[in-house]
Amino acid sequence: MLHFIQMFSRASSKMLKYPFTVGLGTSRKIETLSLKTCLQQNFSPLFLRPWPFSSFPLCVSKTRYYHTSPCSFKKQKQEVLPARPPKTTTYLPDSPKPALYITLAGLIPFVAPPLVMVMTKTYIPVLAFTQMAYGASFLSFLGGIRWGFALPEGSPAKPDFLNLANSIAPVVFSWFAFLISERLNEAIVMVIIGLGIALHIEFFLLPHYPNWFKALRIVVTLVAFLSFVITLLVKGIYPEKGPKRPGKVE
Repeated sequence: MLHFIQMFSRASSKMLKYPFTVGLGTSRKIETLSLKTCLQQNFSPLFLRPWPFSSFPLCVSKTRYYHTSPCSFKKQKQEVLPARPPKTTTYLPDSPKPALYITLAGLIPFVAPPLVMVMTKTYIPVLAFTQMAYGASFLSFLGGIRWGFALPEGSPAKPDFLNLANSIAPVVFSWFAFLISERLNEAIVMVIIGLGIALHIEFFLLPHYPNWFKALRIVVTLVAFLSFVITLLVKGIYPEKGPKRPGKVE
């Protein structure tokens, strides 16, 4: 009897060593597998069908394996983002010295009139008119620069309708500012609009100028814009004094 119990325990451990799942229609496979296991162990197949509910599926839990190897914490390679292009104003020191000095000197007619009016606490129409006239002349100068840049052979800007026609836009604003110069405030506003449109054309529609020249254009446009705004503010704050036009007696 003891020998019989030992053989039965060996057969049971042998069957549990290979876990599997049995469905409803696989009862014959269970018997065949059990018979083969019993014969290998010299065990009598008298107890092959001891199951009270043989029609139900025999579910044996599957063996789960866990990964126990040490984790390798390797640094992932970070994606190298493309470097941002430097700002245009950073190219200002690269400007040729003559161009830089002449441009800075050309800002004096923009800055001097509002500076004098602020210091004297008086709105002087003659100074405002000279400032407007200089701004309008500067607009015409910008149009001429575009023609001179597009005409030489080998220039990146071709002398086509796009370049030459857009260079006329600042001249039109300059002409219109002189045309309405009797209304000085409207003339100053027209010059400001012309400067903004000229800068937009040169940066986005016709981007062929060198970077140092673009930096100079940004500085000149900002200084001119601020000087005109200060002149308009001075007119609304301080009293007016002096003739409205050069050569006119008050």
